[in-house]
Amino acid sequence: MCTRPLERYFGGGGSRDKLLWHVDLKPYASGDYSMAAVQANSLLEDQGQVFTSPSATYVGVYDGHGGPEASRFLTHHLFPFLHKFATEQGGLSADAIRKAFDATEEEFLHFVKQSWTARPQMASVGSCCLVGAISNDVLYVANLGDSRVVLGRKVSEGNENSAVVAERLTTDHNVGVEEVRKEVEALHPDDAHIVVYTHGVWRIKGIIQVSRSIGDVYLKKPEFNRNPHFHQFGFPVPLTRPVMTAEPSILTRKLKPQDLFLIFASDGLWEQMSDETAVDIVLRNPRLGIAKRLVRAAMREAARKRETRYGDIKKIERGRRRHFHDDITVIVVYLDHPLGFSKGRLAHTLVDCTSSPVDIFSSNADEAQD
Repeated sequence: MCTRPLERYFGGGGSRDKLLWHVDLKPYASGDYSMAAVQANSLLEDQGQVFTSPSATYVGVYDGHGGPEASRFLTHHLFPFLHKFATEQGGLSADAIRKAFDATEEEFLHFVKQSWTARPQMASVGSCCLVGAISNDVLYVANLGDSRVVLGRKVSEGNENSAVVAERLTTDHNVGVEEVRKEVEALHPDDAHIVVYTHGVWRIKGIIQVSRSIGDVYLKKPEFNRNPHFHQFGFPVPLTRPVMTAEPSILTRKLKPQDLFLIFASDGLWEQMSDETAVDIVLRNPRLGIAKRLVRAAMREAARKRETRYGDIKKIERGRRRHFHDDITVIVVYLDHPLGFSKGRLAHTLVDCTSSPVDIFSSNADEAQD
């Protein structure tokens, strides 16, 4: 179902910003969720999706780089693999999630090999990958790259006036983080230039900031990198072994009554606000359209940094807007029944999948014509 996005029916059409798409609120087995995305690049490189059923809910945020192909590929392949391995093993588990990531990476490698003659540049396309899954009162979070999920939770159980804090559930696989940089350097003790500080940021081989991803085949398979056919695209980097990995970090957490909501977002959001600010916005505002509210708050902050107005940024075309902010995808998931899911709610939960548009600008233009 995720191969047929529902953008024609939810969000986008009523917004003055033709590069903004949103789903104000939809139900799932244990609460509600809200989605929003804004396009800054000429081609939208972010993708987001939510799959719901009575037994499990999957959330995906895919932040592509080098092109949109890898993030789009994930929307068609990762959830089916996740369902396949969970079914084979009799339920969701960290092992099933890891196998789904491995299978998706292998399938993308196969896609690159098939495309090699006509489109060798596909070897340089990749995507960060953030997945959340809720099943049987357990939350699983797996990630590659620097998209992030933050939990809003009460400090004290059963206390209505308890403070709510932000708890980050993922590690940013970005060499701008000293711990990650040291991890990469430790894996390559014979390469003094494995991580290079260039143009104000740390990058692996002076090229890429994230250390884990789906794709980026030329940085994982030296044979692609050495091929002269590939060098015409300007990526000749001498490699003797992989400098990136598709091994996800996986967290398993038993949900508790004080766990209130989850914020899944690409780094376009986190570049503009802290975990605490995002949690505070969700806590203090109505549910309806909350993901859109977070996206707009990020855009306002981007405007402030550039000493311009939010209204002016909304008028900037895709491509040019990337000078002000990145593509941003946000999915907020409320945890109303984290323990002992409501039987009544389960009975009315449909199997459904909502995906963000492949291209927000074109989608909104089509709706305007309709």
